[in-house]
Amino acid sequence: MDIQLDIVSAEGEIFSGRARLVILPGSEGELGITPRHAPLLTLIKPGEVRVQTPDGEEQSFYVGGGALEVQPNRITVLADTAARAHDLDEAAALAAQQRAQEALSGHLDKISYAEAQAELARAVAQIKLIQKLRKIKG
Repeated sequence: MDIQLDIVSAEGEIFSGRARLVILPGSEGELGITPRHAPLLTLIKPGEVRVQTPDGEEQSFYVGGGALEVQPNRITVLADTAARAHDLDEAAALAAQQRAQEALSGHLDKISYAEAQAELARAVAQIKLIQKLRKIKG
């Protein structure tokens, strides 16, 4: 048994297909969604979305936060930003992490501080996913 999954962001659709299992970073912890899951609407944090397809293949995606909607026949991930895990740029993520850490060490107003914290969280999530994929391949 499987369910329709759509992962979309402002840049466009990153995945649309059938899934047996979807694991993603919910605002209160990791969520595992399977067919016939109860309806749900929740925020998601920056991190990895793992998708197990009906043929058993596992695919990984990065999301920069957003929202998850679970309906009886469909899962929709509305991401702030999204990318296939293998398309992530480690150098860019490390540079973003450095910029965010420098910004946080300066004297910022509350809004700029919150933006820097969010950028740091996105960069750290990307770096963790890149490192995880490197271990799997190695």
